Amino acid sequence: MKKHLLRLALKVLHLLQPEQAHNLAIWFLKLRIFSTKIISSHKKLKVQFCNINLPNPIGLAAGFDKNAEVLPGLFSLGFGFIEVGAVTPHPQKGNKKPRIFRLREDQAVINRLGFNNLGMHQIIHKLSTYKGDGKIGLNVGVNRTSSNKILDYVSVLNYSSSAVDFLTINVSSPNTEGLRNLQSKQDLIKLVKEVMRSDVVIKDHKPILLKIAPELNDEELKSIISICGNYGISGIIATNTTTKRPNLKSSHYKQTGGLSGKPLFNISNTILAKLYYLSDGKIPLIGVGGVFSGQDAYKKICLGASVVQLYTALTYQGPTVVKKIITELKYLLEEDGYENISEAVGSKNLTYLMEETDRSIFG
Repeated sequence: MKKHLLRLALKVLHLLQPEQAHNLAIWFLKLRIFSTKIISSHKKLKVQFCNINLPNPIGLAAGFDKNAEVLPGLFSLGFGFIEVGAVTPHPQKGNKKPRIFRLREDQAVINRLGFNNLGMHQIIHKLSTYKGDGKIGLNVGVNRTSSNKILDYVSVLNYSSSAVDFLTINVSSPNTEGLRNLQSKQDLIKLVKEVMRSDVVIKDHKPILLKIAPELNDEELKSIISICGNYGISGIIATNTTTKRPNLKSSHYKQTGGLSGKPLFNISNTILAKLYYLSDGKIPLIGVGGVFSGQDAYKKICLGASVVQLYTALTYQGPTVVKKIITELKYLLEEDGYENISEAVGSKNLTYLMEETDRSIFG
């Protein structure tokens, strides 16, 4: 009966405009309608990421629960961790609607939301009232009208650090003008130096991650790895959405914004694999982009991700996708003879780079 209701709810959501459907999904999660009976922890799947102990390596990417509204409902689906946000110093409405587009034929989504959120004060208040033991990250962005983007990042990090388990510097959203320029070497050094010298960041000693774009070239990746090592960045999230449009079939393919879902899978995998290789596996990585199955998640782990995140799969497969991925991961580990998921990290990195890329990384 419950499976039937879940299928019906998913059909109803797909009849609505994407942003309306998302708001209704948030309402459903508040009521715990989607909760599934699942043991999300298993000895083979327990993992430590940046000194954070997780019951499994499957996380929810930032963008779904922007305002920390439904953490209990999301953890009840089986997620090992959840990233909230992106959060800016001040509330902002984001870009004009419509700003989310489903690409059904491609199992993808294009969004140009523009960091719509309630602002750090309201969101951190909500996070401070969360009583569960689930691990939570905060994705940090900047206000569109800000005259000092670095100050925005530092302000949110300082205000939020004690309320979450890790923080992400988002310099890769394509929907805020000029934001991706902060990935350039000099701008990124300036940003990271200011963030890492913050008294609150030093005192709380929370992991600081960097979320990067999937369009970066090899030299830019080398630069980012060097900066992370020199200034104490704990890990990298690879990757954000893409501005590329790789052989899309859906009518919305010309819409501006960031593309997520299955077409992003191979693009983000290449960046992920290169980061692992260039860093000698010494920088913890979160693999994001096109994860729809246990096989997808396992591939990212074998390429170098310690843990993975998903989002768009919820749009097309519904809330049971988390349970499905966790179950499939257990079988895949058993097939390969691993006792724990951490043993698989990077196990197929070199093979992938040799067979699936242009090998430029070896030059």
